[in-house]
Amino acid sequence: MNGLDRRTLLKGMGVTAAAGLWLPPSADALGLPANDKIKAIHYYEGPGSQPMVNQSANVIVIETESGLKGIGEGGEPRTMEECANSLIGLDPFRIDAHWQRMVRGMHYVAGREKLHSLGGLDLAMWDLKAKALGVPVWQLLGGKSRDHVELYSTGFRGPQGGSIVDAAKACKEAGFRVYRFSTDNRTGVVDRFKLVRETYERCLQVQAAVGDGYWSIDFHTEFDPADAVRLAAMMDKADLHPYFVEDLIRSENWSAYRTIRPLTAVPIAVGEQFGYRWDMNKLMEEHLINYIRVMLPNCGGLTEYMKIVSMAETHYVGLIPHFTGPIAEAALVHACTATSVPALMEMLGDGTRAYPHLIKGYDFRNGKLWPNDRPGLGVEVDFTKLKKIAEYNKYSMGMPLNKRPDGSYTQW
Repeated sequence: MNGLDRRTLLKGMGVTAAAGLWLPPSADALGLPANDKIKAIHYYEGPGSQPMVNQSANVIVIETESGLKGIGEGGEPRTMEECANSLIGLDPFRIDAHWQRMVRGMHYVAGREKLHSLGGLDLAMWDLKAKALGVPVWQLLGGKSRDHVELYSTGFRGPQGGSIVDAAKACKEAGFRVYRFSTDNRTGVVDRFKLVRETYERCLQVQAAVGDGYWSIDFHTEFDPADAVRLAAMMDKADLHPYFVEDLIRSENWSAYRTIRPLTAVPIAVGEQFGYRWDMNKLMEEHLINYIRVMLPNCGGLTEYMKIVSMAETHYVGLIPHFTGPIAEAALVHACTATSVPALMEMLGDGTRAYPHLIKGYDFRNGKLWPNDRPGLGVEVDFTKLKKIAEYNKYSMGMPLNKRPDGSYTQW
């Protein structure tokens, strides 16, 4: 009997968990199958995935001995192999412990590309656990703190032949909170003075068209610091009010924002090229940014993302996660639903893009994403539309991890 059937039976008998009187506090008492183990992990090529390792939309399925299945997304075969093999035969419900194993169990702590694989597995474990309990993931994360998640649109197209102003107006009318455009002109050559001037002129036009906070600009890491500061200062002087200004400079050296932050008042958003919380903790602690843009599964999954959310709240930093694949986007809705930290998710275009392999995905309407009551992440996949690229069903672990007397992991 799976957890959902068992819980339904008990409810029919008039017995509820809230009574606190039945069964000991074990996994079984919570409605989860006792002594279940991860049997296999199936890996599928995500249709339309980006060619970069850290932008993959490959689909992951974790299967247990009792027949439970959880769906995740992300990664690439080599790092997925290491992470997936380390989970075979283990309790599928000890999500945080498995996150620690995958991050710390291969001598080097996981780098950003490997975080994408283990983050996809983490999504699948959350999906599996919530399905076993018959609840949406946002319930396990604390319940609803907002009714819907507001969006900004990247690449929103207005009327054919229209201007950037027409696109911005159409985006606002479609219900999106923010129209986002960028400095990236895709010519391959950056004329720094020309690009600064042209970008500034576009900012003036869009501000006049849609008003305070209904637009944002991505500097796309194209500028050297002097030009980034100059453009931001021009926006300050003109009293422009973007919702955020993204990635003023390259992301390798976070401490450069110590120099930039005092020179402009624009709301700064960075982080789409970051991984877990150690990549960004100083930016938050020193109040150098206003929004963090780290995403799922890149940071290491929901387990890590919710810790980043807590850190953001502590330092009054908002969430503006970059988009990834559609299953990870669905997971982000759960994460954002379960926190009251200011949040704005990214959507490509007008939100009508179809994913042939998804029977159900995220719930989009009126320029917003809406939490739903479907169990788990709320996604359903047509696997006949996918190509299987790997299956992992034999346990292996690079290095033995030590445990403290209480059973928690420490270093190897």
